Amino acid sequence: MPLAKGKSRETISKNIKTEIKEGKPQKQAVAIALNEARRSGAKIPKKKGRK
Repeated sequence: MPLAKGKSRETISKNIKTEIKEGKPQKQAVAIALNEARRSGAKIPKKKGRK
């Protein structure tokens, strides 16, 4: 099922739930949903890597 386009908190939450329902791990579902929000124009900074 395609993810919803948008950058609101509700859209991101809906996309996370959709991904988890499809059987993806929670961390991966969050990453996919945030990436989709970034593509829609949300100003969500990328997670800082460990040094």
